[in-house]
Amino acid sequence: MPKIILQGHIIVPASDLTIVKNALVNHIELTRAESGCLVFKVTVDSLNPNKFDVYEEFSSEESFSHHQMRVKQSNWAKVTHNVERHYKISSQQETSIR
Repeated sequence: MPKIILQGHIIVPASDLTIVKNALVNHIELTRAESGCLVFKVTVDSLNPNKFDVYEEFSSEESFSHHQMRVKQSNWAKVTHNVERHYKISSQQETSIR
């Protein structure tokens, strides 16, 4: 089963920066606790404090879809409604080395 990878960045308006940063801690914690979440990283860009680099890996399309549905109903969705999202979503077949 292919894993799902989301990578890209968000741009947070200066007026929302504090509330987004405060909500991010809980958003990361809740997402990492989800079944199927393999990697979830959101980091502030070193050159632009309003840009956050995002990298996510989920074990399946189902776990990624579950994450997306949860997020749409979350506090994170409310505080980031003004955020610009720039993502690329892809799938990758996992291979095992023997």
